Amino acid sequence: MKKIVLMAMSLRKDSVNKKLIKNTETLLRAENLAYDIEVLQLNDFAMPMYDGDLEVQQGLPDSVQKLSQKILTADAVIFSTPEYNGSIPGTFKNVIDWVSRSNPQPWSGKQILLLGASPGALGAVRGLWHSRVPLEALGAFVYPEMLGLLQAAVAFDTEDQLKDATTSERLKKIVTKFLNRL
Repeated sequence: MKKIVLMAMSLRKDSVNKKLIKNTETLLRAENLAYDIEVLQLNDFAMPMYDGDLEVQQGLPDSVQKLSQKILTADAVIFSTPEYNGSIPGTFKNVIDWVSRSNPQPWSGKQILLLGASPGALGAVRGLWHSRVPLEALGAFVYPEMLGLLQAAVAFDTEDQLKDATTSERLKKIVTKFLNRL
């Protein structure tokens, strides 16, 4: 059975990216696919900003080791990320940097799908493009298509489900195509 890890790269409790990951999880479970699905919370893996001196003095933080193991043992990872000032959020970049220090290096050869949600009109697309760069530099296979959810602050109903059927279908289509490549 293939293992899929899903994770929103946002710390906010009411994050639209956490809602998008939840919708992705619901979609995967509704399809009754033979996957082991695990949703991780970034808040459960608190880590300091990457510092080479800290790494030399103390080694990899426990949280980094635990997250690295989750990523290493997954067949694929689906991230949903916000866009901060037109780019990758510092929290996501910090996770990438710390996890890259693990041995074996979990990003190498990992299949990754990038989603993003933003209250703005561009739907985190600039942040998605920037997020690809360090992941691909570390040898990950980032799926060519990405999904950016624009105006995400009003995209979900009171149950945190996507309101728009067309958007739900777009999400289903990209996730299905990604999984068919595993």
